[in-house]
Amino acid sequence: MTPEALAQLEALADPGKAAEMAAYHKISRRYLGVSVPQVEELVAEWRAELDLDARVALAAGLWESNVHEAMVAAAKLLTQARIRPDEAVWDLICTWVPEFEGWAVADHATIAAQKRLVADPARIETVAGWTVSENMWTRRAALVITLPYAKMNFPKEQELAVRERALGWAADYVADRDWFIQKAVAWWVRDLSKHDAARSRAFLDGPGVGLKSFARKEAGRYL
Repeated sequence: MTPEALAQLEALADPGKAAEMAAYHKISRRYLGVSVPQVEELVAEWRAELDLDARVALAAGLWESNVHEAMVAAAKLLTQARIRPDEAVWDLICTWVPEFEGWAVADHATIAAQKRLVADPARIETVAGWTVSENMWTRRAALVITLPYAKMNFPKEQELAVRERALGWAADYVADRDWFIQKAVAWWVRDLSKHDAARSRAFLDGPGVGLKSFARKEAGRYL
C-alpha cells in the first residue's frame, strides 16, 4: 500500500510550502508542503482500513521513502496508547532512532515511542543505549521518550525508577553544550517541576548548576 499512500500525500502537495519547509528544516530529503493536520486526516483513514500488521508494514515503507510528510505519517500511524501486541511497533521505531536528523520528524517518532515505553517501562534498558550514541538527535530522544515520567503526579516504584534514570542521563548531558541537548534537559526539569518541584530544585542545585543560562532559566520557569 506504500505507493498508494505516497500518491495520496503527493496529491496534496504544495510546491511553494515545500520549498519553505526545505529551507526551514535544512535536511536533505523530499518535502511535499503538506501540513500535519492534512497528514493526520490521511492517517485516520488508513488506520480505519488496516489491521496492526498492515499498519506496521505501511509505516516501515513510508519511513523508508525519506519523504518528510511520509515519515511524519509513519510515526502517526504508530502513535496509540493501547496496542497489543506491540513488540513489532516498538522494534520498528527503534530502527528509526539512529536515523534521526532533526527535531521535527524525530519528535513525531519519539512521541509514538513514548506510548510504548509507558506500556512497558522495562524498555528503558534499550533507551539507555541511545544516551551514548554519536548522533545528537538519538541522545536527545532518550530524554524526549521519557517525558511522560516527568509528568506523573504519583509515580509507582518502577515509574519512579525510570524518572530517576532519566534524571541521571540529564545530569550527564549537562556537560554537552549542544543547544538542543541543553534545551531537552531544560524541558525535562521544567515539566517535572509542575509535579515534583522539590526534585527539580534538587537537580538545579546539583548537576543543573552547570547548565547554560538559557537552559537554567527555562528549567526553573515554574519554580
